[in-house]
Amino acid sequence: MRSNRRLRWAAIPVAVALGLVLAGCTQEQLRGYLPGEPGITNHTDRITGLWTTSWIILLVVGIVTWGLIVWAALVYRRRRGQTGLPVQLRYNMPIEILYTIVPLILILGFFAFTARDQAAIENETPDPDVHIEVYGKRWSWDFNYVNEDVYTQGTQARQEGPDNQIDRSTLPTLYLPVGQEVRIDVNSRDVQHSFWVVEFLYKKDMYPGLDNSIFFTPEKVGSYSGKCAELCGEYHSLMLFNVEVVEQAEYDAYIEDLRAAGNEGQVDGTYDTRYYNIQEDAPVDAPVDGETED
Repeated sequence: MRSNRRLRWAAIPVAVALGLVLAGCTQEQLRGYLPGEPGITNHTDRITGLWTTSWIILLVVGIVTWGLIVWAALVYRRRRGQTGLPVQLRYNMPIEILYTIVPLILILGFFAFTARDQAAIENETPDPDVHIEVYGKRWSWDFNYVNEDVYTQGTQARQEGPDNQIDRSTLPTLYLPVGQEVRIDVNSRDVQHSFWVVEFLYKKDMYPGLDNSIFFTPEKVGSYSGKCAELCGEYHSLMLFNVEVVEQAEYDAYIEDLRAAGNEGQVDGTYDTRYYNIQEDAPVDAPVDGETED
């Protein structure tokens, strides 16, 4: 009876402290310290929900596990005057069933919710409003606006000044109209890269000779940062780009500016430095001028 009273009195401050901690959480903490803010694309809230819910469940499991370890160490410690070993228990079927079933339920639950969200995120949009091709190259990006038949070609980020600061105004910039369904096809001109818009909470790997696609709808006007998320060589850290989500009128004006600057047409595999022989499943050096393939 006395031990039960002690447990109840000990549980009260723990519950109060937990309530105060949860009530005092900032928006950043509630989002699991993920970059960006709610509602940037039609997928970001789903990704945030999966992330934070998983951590809350795992934190509860951790607290219970740590609590049982501490409880067992205190309750069953050797007391003064005791000698020898305590009574040894070989089997406890209810406990063994418990620590087998609970992890199984957690694993199946994580798998089910992850598979559900991944299927929704990877779901292909049959007729997107905007179609863009992105080529990764050491160490920058090319953007084709397919529907409008214009393009931009980027150059590597430049570090300036004594602190090697990067002038983001010189980075290649991808423009997207807010509220429009977007399809982005990603490919690589040389080695493996990865297209990552940080605040979109999503990345897609880019392989030479293999197309990959992303489908989403940007829902909040703003400026966002992009980078390569796959180590691709010496200047990987400078393979940066900007993303501007703008209103439709500003997007149309940007497209017309590209057309007026002479950036009509598309930049394709002509600029690739390596290509893959899909039949032989092996990388092959691209032929140089004046040579032909065997």
